[in-house]
Amino acid sequence: MTLLSTLRAATLGLMLVSSLGQAALAQDTIVEALGVPGPIEFMDDSYALSWASHPTPDYFKQEYLPEGQQSESYAAMFMVDALTSEATPQGAANTQIAALDQRKPTDPMVNYNQISNPDTGEVILDFLLSDDSGPTPILEWNAYRYTALGDGIALYAISRRAYGDDVEAFIGQLSQMRQGNISALAEFDLPPVTPAE
Repeated sequence: MTLLSTLRAATLGLMLVSSLGQAALAQDTIVEALGVPGPIEFMDDSYALSWASHPTPDYFKQEYLPEGQQSESYAAMFMVDALTSEATPQGAANTQIAALDQRKPTDPMVNYNQISNPDTGEVILDFLLSDDSGPTPILEWNAYRYTALGDGIALYAISRRAYGDDVEAFIGQLSQMRQGNISALAEFDLPPVTPAE
């Protein structure tokens, strides 16, 4: 199982747990179900809705890409998820952390850091993953901002990737890129999420 497919499979069982993977299956029609059709403007880039899924009655996932990028080879992706059943931002972050800890024995690049806002209850979790099982190594960095949504949570996330020969340069820029993206995500004016019924 590759990175993005692992991500989507894990979210079904663990809700809002990701890892790296392959491209989404082609969709003839994208059904936007969160009231966030895009484009999403983040750090001077525009992200258009590229994939949507409603795998369980209480779980919604949408991915957004800059023009010209594809799921199987993206450099940047924005994600908006919603889990409408009982969940908390910290609980969702803890689930993601558990999945990362479980991945550590087979992925030496796994690393993560959590920032919690006690005033709002929001959590930002940023983490690094890698995959060298295919012909081209992949390094992926993510920042997840978990917020309360009624009895559940909404997730707003940025994902950035490098492939093959670009991985070394990505690592060299990671510290600066990470801080800028986390700050931007923390200050991001979140689009309201309204899951379809």
